[in-house]
Amino acid sequence: MLPRSLLSATPLLFVLLWSTGFIGSKLGAPYAPPMMFLTLRFLIVLPLIAMIALAMKGRWPKSKAMIFHCIVIGALIHGVYLGCVFWAIDNGMPAGMSAVVVGLQPVISALFAALLLRESIGMRHVSGLLLGLVGVFLVLAPGADFSQPGVQVATIAAVALAVTAISFGTVYQKRFVHETDLLPATTWQYVGAVLVTLPLTFLETRSVEWSGEFIFALGWLVLVLSIGAILLLMFLIRKGAVSEVASLFYLVPVATSIESYFLFGETLVLSQIGGMILVALAVVLIRRKARV
Repeated sequence: MLPRSLLSATPLLFVLLWSTGFIGSKLGAPYAPPMMFLTLRFLIVLPLIAMIALAMKGRWPKSKAMIFHCIVIGALIHGVYLGCVFWAIDNGMPAGMSAVVVGLQPVISALFAALLLRESIGMRHVSGLLLGLVGVFLVLAPGADFSQPGVQVATIAAVALAVTAISFGTVYQKRFVHETDLLPATTWQYVGAVLVTLPLTFLETRSVEWSGEFIFALGWLVLVLSIGAILLLMFLIRKGAVSEVASLFYLVPVATSIESYFLFGETLVLSQIGGMILVALAVVLIRRKARV
Protein backbone atom coordinates (compact mmCIF):
# COMPACT_ATOMS: atom_id res chain seq x y z
CA MET A 1 0.00 0.00 0.00
CA LEU A 2 1.39 3.39 -0.99
CA PRO A 3 1.61 6.16 1.63
CA ARG A 4 -1.36 8.53 1.53
CA SER A 5 0.86 11.51 0.69
CA LEU A 6 2.26 9.65 -2.35
CA LEU A 7 -1.25 8.67 -3.45
CA SER A 8 -2.31 12.32 -3.29
CA ALA A 9 0.64 13.37 -5.42
CA THR A 10 0.07 10.69 -8.09
CA PRO A 11 -2.35 12.73 -10.28
CA LEU A 12 0.01 15.72 -10.37
CA LEU A 13 2.99 13.49 -11.16
CA PHE A 14 1.03 11.85 -13.99
CA VAL A 15 0.17 15.23 -15.54
CA LEU A 16 3.78 16.41 -15.37
CA LEU A 17 5.13 13.21 -16.96
CA TRP A 18 2.40 12.94 -19.62
CA SER A 19 2.83 16.56 -20.66
CA THR A 20 6.48 15.96 -21.54
CA GLY A 21 5.37 13.61 -24.32
CA PHE A 22 4.88 16.63 -26.57
CA ILE A 23 8.41 17.81 -25.83
CA GLY A 24 9.94 14.40 -26.56
CA SER A 25 7.92 13.97 -29.73
CA LYS A 26 8.89 17.43 -30.97
CA LEU A 27 12.59 16.66 -30.41
CA GLY A 28 12.53 13.27 -32.12
CA ALA A 29 10.07 13.79 -34.98
CA PRO A 30 12.56 15.24 -37.52
CA TYR A 31 14.74 12.12 -37.36
CA ALA A 32 12.26 9.27 -38.02
CA PRO A 33 8.87 8.72 -39.69
CA PRO A 34 6.01 8.55 -37.16
CA MET A 35 5.18 4.83 -37.21
CA MET A 36 8.84 3.83 -37.13
CA PHE A 37 9.41 6.22 -34.22
CA LEU A 38 6.52 4.67 -32.28
CA THR A 39 7.43 1.08 -33.18
CA LEU A 40 11.01 1.55 -31.98
CA ARG A 41 9.64 3.04 -28.78
CA PHE A 42 7.26 0.13 -28.18
CA LEU A 43 9.81 -2.57 -29.08
CA ILE A 44 12.24 -1.14 -26.52
CA VAL A 45 9.57 -0.76 -23.85
CA LEU A 46 8.15 -4.26 -24.26
CA PRO A 47 11.15 -6.33 -22.98
CA LEU A 48 11.97 -3.73 -20.33
CA ILE A 49 8.54 -3.75 -18.75
CA ALA A 50 8.31 -7.55 -19.09
CA MET A 51 11.58 -7.95 -17.17
CA ILE A 52 10.38 -5.55 -14.48
CA ALA A 53 7.12 -7.51 -14.20
CA LEU A 54 9.01 -10.80 -13.86
CA ALA A 55 11.42 -9.34 -11.29
CA MET A 56 8.49 -7.99 -9.26
CA LYS A 57 6.76 -11.39 -9.52
CA GLY A 58 3.59 -9.84 -10.82
CA ARG A 59 0.39 -11.80 -11.33
CA TRP A 60 0.09 -12.45 -15.05
CA PRO A 61 -3.27 -12.83 -16.83
CA LYS A 62 -4.26 -16.49 -16.78
CA SER A 63 -7.14 -16.55 -19.25
CA LYS A 64 -7.00 -15.91 -22.98
CA ALA A 65 -9.90 -13.48 -22.56
CA MET A 66 -7.94 -11.32 -20.11
CA ILE A 67 -4.88 -11.32 -22.37
CA PHE A 68 -7.11 -10.30 -25.26
CA HIS A 69 -8.57 -7.42 -23.23
CA CYS A 70 -5.07 -6.17 -22.37
CA ILE A 71 -4.02 -6.31 -26.03
CA VAL A 72 -7.14 -4.38 -27.09
CA ILE A 73 -6.44 -1.68 -24.49
CA GLY A 74 -2.86 -1.36 -25.70
CA ALA A 75 -3.96 -1.16 -29.32
CA LEU A 76 -6.37 1.67 -28.44
CA ILE A 77 -4.41 3.71 -25.87
CA HIS A 78 -0.93 3.32 -27.38
CA GLY A 79 -1.25 2.18 -30.99
CA VAL A 80 -4.29 4.01 -32.36
CA TYR A 81 -4.09 7.11 -30.14
CA LEU A 82 -0.38 7.86 -30.56
CA GLY A 83 -0.29 6.56 -34.14
CA CYS A 84 -3.06 8.89 -35.28
CA VAL A 85 -1.65 11.94 -33.48
CA PHE A 86 1.87 11.34 -34.82
CA TRP A 87 0.53 10.75 -38.34
CA ALA A 88 -1.56 13.93 -38.28
CA ILE A 89 1.34 16.07 -37.08
CA ASP A 90 3.70 14.45 -39.61
CA ASN A 91 1.19 15.37 -42.34
CA GLY A 92 1.20 19.04 -41.43
CA MET A 93 -1.32 19.48 -38.62
CA PRO A 94 0.10 21.89 -36.02
CA ALA A 95 0.65 20.32 -32.61
CA GLY A 96 -1.54 23.04 -31.07
CA MET A 97 -4.42 22.09 -33.33
CA SER A 98 -4.01 18.44 -32.41
CA ALA A 99 -4.12 19.38 -28.76
CA VAL A 100 -7.38 21.28 -29.28
CA VAL A 101 -9.08 18.10 -30.49
CA VAL A 102 -7.40 15.89 -27.88
CA GLY A 103 -8.69 18.38 -25.31
CA LEU A 104 -12.12 16.84 -25.86
CA GLN A 105 -10.90 13.62 -24.21
CA PRO A 106 -12.33 14.25 -20.72
CA VAL A 107 -15.80 14.97 -22.14
CA ILE A 108 -15.81 11.91 -24.42
CA SER A 109 -14.48 9.68 -21.61
CA ALA A 110 -17.21 10.90 -19.28
CA LEU A 111 -19.86 10.08 -21.91
CA PHE A 112 -18.44 6.59 -22.49
CA ALA A 113 -18.26 6.01 -18.73
CA ALA A 114 -21.87 7.07 -18.28
CA LEU A 115 -23.09 4.86 -21.15
CA LEU A 116 -20.94 1.76 -20.61
CA LEU A 117 -20.05 1.80 -16.91
CA ARG A 118 -23.18 3.54 -15.62
CA GLU A 119 -21.02 6.11 -13.82
CA SER A 120 -23.17 8.95 -12.57
CA ILE A 121 -22.35 12.30 -14.14
CA GLY A 122 -23.89 14.98 -11.94
CA MET A 123 -24.09 18.72 -12.42
CA ARG A 124 -20.76 19.13 -10.61
CA HIS A 125 -19.07 16.94 -13.22
CA VAL A 126 -20.87 18.55 -16.15
CA SER A 127 -19.98 22.05 -14.95
CA GLY A 128 -16.38 21.04 -14.41
CA LEU A 129 -16.09 19.38 -17.82
CA LEU A 130 -17.49 22.42 -19.62
CA LEU A 131 -15.36 24.83 -17.60
CA GLY A 132 -12.26 22.77 -18.34
CA LEU A 133 -13.10 22.64 -22.04
CA VAL A 134 -13.33 26.43 -22.19
CA GLY A 135 -10.04 26.71 -20.32
CA VAL A 136 -8.26 24.32 -22.71
CA PHE A 137 -9.42 26.30 -25.75
CA LEU A 138 -8.20 29.54 -24.15
CA VAL A 139 -4.79 27.95 -23.50
CA LEU A 140 -4.43 26.53 -27.01
CA ALA A 141 -6.24 29.14 -29.13
CA PRO A 142 -3.19 31.39 -29.76
CA GLY A 143 -1.36 28.48 -31.42
CA ALA A 144 -4.31 27.18 -33.43
CA ASP A 145 -4.30 28.12 -37.11
CA PHE A 146 -7.09 26.60 -39.19
CA SER A 147 -5.70 28.16 -42.37
CA GLN A 148 -2.57 26.01 -42.43
CA PRO A 149 -2.43 23.40 -45.24
CA GLY A 150 -2.01 20.54 -42.77
CA VAL A 151 -5.48 21.14 -41.34
CA GLN A 152 -7.42 18.85 -43.69
CA VAL A 153 -10.28 16.40 -43.39
CA ALA A 154 -7.84 13.48 -43.15
CA THR A 155 -5.71 14.98 -40.38
CA ILE A 156 -8.72 16.18 -38.38
CA ALA A 157 -10.31 12.72 -38.74
CA ALA A 158 -7.07 11.10 -37.55
CA VAL A 159 -6.92 13.22 -34.40
CA ALA A 160 -10.64 12.67 -33.78
CA LEU A 161 -10.04 8.91 -34.03
CA ALA A 162 -7.12 9.29 -31.63
CA VAL A 163 -9.16 11.00 -28.93
CA THR A 164 -11.99 8.49 -29.36
CA ALA A 165 -9.53 5.60 -29.04
CA ILE A 166 -7.94 6.79 -25.80
CA SER A 167 -11.34 7.73 -24.33
CA PHE A 168 -12.85 4.33 -25.10
CA GLY A 169 -9.62 2.61 -24.05
CA THR A 170 -9.72 4.10 -20.55
CA VAL A 171 -13.33 2.95 -20.11
CA TYR A 172 -12.47 -0.50 -21.50
CA GLN A 173 -9.59 -0.73 -19.02
CA LYS A 174 -11.88 0.09 -16.10
CA ARG A 175 -14.53 -2.40 -17.27
CA PHE A 176 -12.50 -5.48 -18.20
CA VAL A 177 -9.03 -5.35 -16.60
CA HIS A 178 -9.20 -4.86 -12.87
CA GLU A 179 -7.74 -8.03 -11.32
CA THR A 180 -4.43 -8.43 -13.15
CA ASP A 181 -1.32 -6.72 -11.77
CA LEU A 182 -0.37 -3.51 -13.54
CA LEU A 183 3.04 -4.52 -14.89
CA PRO A 184 2.00 -7.80 -16.55
CA ALA A 185 -1.16 -6.19 -17.94
CA THR A 186 0.82 -3.26 -19.34
CA THR A 187 3.29 -5.69 -20.94
CA TRP A 188 0.47 -7.25 -22.95
CA GLN A 189 -0.80 -3.77 -23.78
CA TYR A 190 2.44 -2.98 -25.57
CA VAL A 191 2.02 -6.16 -27.59
CA GLY A 192 -1.25 -4.62 -28.81
CA ALA A 193 0.51 -1.35 -29.57
CA VAL A 194 3.16 -3.07 -31.72
CA LEU A 195 0.46 -4.98 -33.61
CA VAL A 196 -0.97 -1.60 -34.69
CA THR A 197 2.18 0.36 -35.58
CA LEU A 198 4.59 -2.29 -36.89
CA PRO A 199 2.61 -3.17 -40.06
CA LEU A 200 2.25 0.55 -40.82
CA THR A 201 6.03 1.04 -40.93
CA PHE A 202 6.05 -0.79 -44.28
CA LEU A 203 4.15 2.18 -45.73
CA GLU A 204 6.97 4.55 -44.69
CA THR A 205 10.59 5.04 -45.72
CA ARG A 206 11.73 3.38 -42.48
CA SER A 207 14.87 5.52 -42.44
CA VAL A 208 16.10 6.72 -39.04
CA GLU A 209 18.78 9.30 -38.30
CA TRP A 210 20.35 8.25 -34.99
CA SER A 211 21.29 11.72 -33.80
CA GLY A 212 21.93 12.61 -30.18
CA GLU A 213 18.60 14.43 -29.98
CA PHE A 214 16.71 11.45 -31.39
CA ILE A 215 18.34 9.01 -28.95
CA PHE A 216 17.57 11.32 -26.04
CA ALA A 217 13.96 11.79 -27.19
CA LEU A 218 13.48 8.05 -27.69
CA GLY A 219 14.95 7.26 -24.29
CA TRP A 220 12.78 9.89 -22.62
CA LEU A 221 9.60 8.63 -24.27
CA VAL A 222 10.45 5.02 -23.38
CA LEU A 223 11.33 5.51 -19.72
CA VAL A 224 9.27 8.53 -18.68
CA LEU A 225 6.18 8.20 -20.88
CA SER A 226 5.75 4.58 -21.91
CA ILE A 227 6.74 3.15 -18.53
CA GLY A 228 6.36 5.86 -15.88
CA ALA A 229 3.33 7.83 -17.09
CA ILE A 230 1.43 4.84 -18.49
CA LEU A 231 1.75 2.86 -15.25
CA LEU A 232 0.48 5.89 -13.35
CA LEU A 233 -2.47 6.19 -15.74
CA MET A 234 -3.40 2.52 -15.35
CA PHE A 235 -3.12 2.90 -11.56
CA LEU A 236 -5.32 5.99 -11.53
CA ILE A 237 -7.98 4.33 -13.72
CA ARG A 238 -8.21 1.43 -11.28
CA LYS A 239 -8.41 3.64 -8.22
CA GLY A 240 -10.80 6.33 -9.44
CA ALA A 241 -13.85 6.97 -11.59
CA VAL A 242 -13.03 7.30 -15.28
CA SER A 243 -14.53 10.79 -15.54
CA GLU A 244 -12.37 11.97 -12.63
CA VAL A 245 -9.18 10.48 -14.08
CA ALA A 246 -9.98 11.86 -17.53
CA SER A 247 -10.29 15.37 -16.10
CA LEU A 248 -6.53 15.31 -15.49
CA PHE A 249 -6.01 15.51 -19.26
CA TYR A 250 -7.28 19.09 -19.07
CA LEU A 251 -4.09 19.94 -17.18
CA VAL A 252 -1.77 18.45 -19.82
CA PRO A 253 -1.95 21.37 -22.33
CA VAL A 254 -1.42 23.76 -19.42
CA ALA A 255 1.72 21.93 -18.29
CA THR A 256 2.97 21.61 -21.87
CA SER A 257 2.47 25.33 -22.53
CA ILE A 258 4.47 26.21 -19.42
CA GLU A 259 7.23 23.75 -20.36
CA SER A 260 7.36 25.13 -23.91
CA TYR A 261 7.63 28.64 -22.48
CA PHE A 262 10.79 27.72 -20.58
CA LEU A 263 12.30 25.25 -23.08
CA PHE A 264 11.43 26.77 -26.46
CA GLY A 265 10.78 30.41 -25.62
CA GLU A 266 7.11 30.22 -26.61
CA THR A 267 5.06 33.14 -25.29
CA LEU A 268 2.16 33.04 -22.85
CA VAL A 269 -0.55 35.65 -23.36
CA LEU A 270 -3.10 36.83 -20.80
CA SER A 271 -5.93 34.69 -22.23
CA GLN A 272 -3.77 31.56 -21.84
CA ILE A 273 -3.06 32.35 -18.20
CA GLY A 274 -6.79 32.88 -17.65
CA GLY A 275 -7.47 29.55 -19.34
CA MET A 276 -4.98 27.84 -17.02
CA ILE A 277 -6.85 29.18 -14.02
CA LEU A 278 -10.16 27.91 -15.42
CA VAL A 279 -8.63 24.47 -16.06
CA ALA A 280 -7.30 24.26 -12.51
CA LEU A 281 -10.72 25.22 -11.11
CA ALA A 282 -12.41 22.64 -13.34
CA VAL A 283 -10.18 19.80 -12.17
CA VAL A 284 -10.70 20.76 -8.53
CA LEU A 285 -14.47 20.82 -9.12
CA ILE A 286 -14.55 17.42 -10.84
CA ARG A 287 -12.17 15.70 -8.41
CA ARG A 288 -13.47 17.29 -5.21
CA LYS A 289 -14.75 13.97 -3.96
CA ALA A 290 -12.19 11.80 -5.77
CA ARG A 291 -10.63 8.97 -3.78
CA VAL A 292 -7.18 9.31 -5.42
